[in-house]
Amino acid sequence: MAQTPSSTPFESEIDYDRESEILKVLGHPIRLKIVAGLISQACNVKKIWECLGLPQATVSQHLALLKNKNIIIGRREGVEVYYQVTSPEAIRIVTALLQHLPTAK
Repeated sequence: MAQTPSSTPFESEIDYDRESEILKVLGHPIRLKIVAGLISQACNVKKIWECLGLPQATVSQHLALLKNKNIIIGRREGVEVYYQVTSPEAIRIVTALLQHLPTAK
């Protein structure tokens, strides 16, 4: 069934600038993995770099970019900072992507 002109994505309320910015940030495999992991649970930086097998400095740089783009936030608990995804756009994009990936056997 064809869409009516008023229901085309060209005229929708989607913030394509924001969506595009999120896609750019998520275009790096490390950041995509971080966001995918943080969607399921909040983690501190140590757990993230241990899970990814990357140096803490590398992970911290990627976390800083994700924070600057308002995709994640850090919540301090004592001396540790726990990160979680707060961007509904990022959650929607990554969830949709993961649903369409083949599962590992």
